[in-house]
Amino acid sequence: MLRFSTLTLALTCSISYCLTSDADDWPRFRGPEGSGVSSDSLPAAWSADANLAWKTEMPGPGASSPIVVDGKVFVTCYSGYGLTQTSPGNIEDLYRHLVCVDMKTGKKLWQKDVKAALPEDPYSGIGVTAHGYASHTPVSDGKNVYAFFGKSGVHAFDLAGNKLWDAQVGMESDPTKWGSSSSPIVYKDTVIVTASAESQAIIGFDKESGKELWRQEAEGLDGMWGTPSLVKVDDQRTDLVMCVAKELWGLDPTNGKLRWFADATGAQQAYSSVILDGKRVFAFTGRGGGSIALDVGGKGDISKTNTVWTGSDNASFASPVRHQSKLYVVASGIVTVVDAKTGEQVQKLRLKGAKKMEGRFGSLDYPSPIVVGDRMYYLNGTGQMFVFELGDEMKQVAIYRVTKDKETFWGTPAISNNQMILRSSKHLYCVADKGEKVEESDNDVAQAREPAAPATGGRPSGGSRSGSRGRFDPMSMFNGLDTDKDGQVTAKELEGNRMADRLKTLDKDGDTKISKDEFSSGISGLFSRGGGGGSRSGGGGGGSYGQRQDSRPDRPQRPKSAEN
Repeated sequence: MLRFSTLTLALTCSISYCLTSDADDWPRFRGPEGSGVSSDSLPAAWSADANLAWKTEMPGPGASSPIVVDGKVFVTCYSGYGLTQTSPGNIEDLYRHLVCVDMKTGKKLWQKDVKAALPEDPYSGIGVTAHGYASHTPVSDGKNVYAFFGKSGVHAFDLAGNKLWDAQVGMESDPTKWGSSSSPIVYKDTVIVTASAESQAIIGFDKESGKELWRQEAEGLDGMWGTPSLVKVDDQRTDLVMCVAKELWGLDPTNGKLRWFADATGAQQAYSSVILDGKRVFAFTGRGGGSIALDVGGKGDISKTNTVWTGSDNASFASPVRHQSKLYVVASGIVTVVDAKTGEQVQKLRLKGAKKMEGRFGSLDYPSPIVVGDRMYYLNGTGQMFVFELGDEMKQVAIYRVTKDKETFWGTPAISNNQMILRSSKHLYCVADKGEKVEESDNDVAQAREPAAPATGGRPSGGSRSGSRGRFDPMSMFNGLDTDKDGQVTAKELEGNRMADRLKTLDKDGDTKISKDEFSSGISGLFSRGGGGGSRSGGGGGGSYGQRQDSRPDRPQRPKSAEN
């Protein structure tokens, strides 16, 4: 009896330890299951001077998000090249970094540096300049951490920083030359990587050895930047679900083969990740698309049999989040609330007190909203944290900041042990309840005086978009660039603009100025060709490494069918 009781106690303690340690982990992009939802509690308020547990300098910027595993924070960065468009430096000096920081103290425990594989897309035009060279969030299985660095491959380390393996995924570029950003995920013993830009492929690697287990190639991956999700269909089946251009796909995560597909929104790009509610998935795409709810399962074309509803609400770079029976979508300074059961829009609010990022084409607000308890938190690119109370009606209640300095915030916050981790272009921050009082003057709350947008109606204008239909208005963009209002855009007026290199190509008569006619006749074609710009040799002042293949090999539109 004593032996049984001792064994029972040991097993109970062991199970309790596993549940406790896993409960506080935020092991992948947007946390457990990629939901962006946490049951933790956060301090009622914070600022740069209050309830900030620590601030740690990073070796460089990045658009990836932090993750938290076993009391450690992991985040990726890049350095050496591509820090400013006016002086990008030499591409040979480009490094990626995986940084590990102690969650309690903010002390940097270790840093692993990975030299960039060349040729790499140059830091010019509107592609890489918008997000840099560290856009994929790492993932952990609780034992090891796996970082994806695009053309520089996948790199695995244990939690102590010991290198385990690395593997390559390809050296191609997507048609727009924007690079990839889909974050890796782990399914059982497999690390799954979406190398959309590098090889139009979804690849499974053995997580212990790095051996490539399977690879499925498909043209349909072009224009996809979201992170796949794992959806449990039943006790014997889990589907790997992803939103790509115009479609939703369900793959077998053991071999990458296509189990099913469905028509979805018709958009040429899919920036955000799908949202889950059991076996039901929700997808929102960008301009020209819309939204869809679909029940996962079946085989082949399930468009007619499994589609629950379709809608017209769009997302942008930020992935939406679900709370109870509502979906929350943030795009272009607007929060849209959608009924998850019907797809009907139930509320629409403008972000009050929002500040815009400078020198951008449209919105570069990459962070995704998260839900903690009964509040939603949304971080924009300037570092403003918008706080909303959720319920029958959503209400904006505050705006908080962790720094008064000018820094760029591209990553989605991570939540662990009642703390929030944020990453900027320069630092990693930890928000925690220290019992400190926050003065309203420390934040932007007093500036949040704009009235809410109406619950229905068109999309308000923002950035370079126009009017109620969200179309691109070239003259609105031209007028914003023409600061002296003389009817011409000069090189001086383009200084510091992320698109300067490409915009200068609109000067057809060689007078170093862009007229209204030159701008209006050339701007649409300029952006429809995609980003990148400059030399395809790895340019940006970085010497020559030979021409990378611009054309893709012939590949099927979708991955190989599971039926074959």
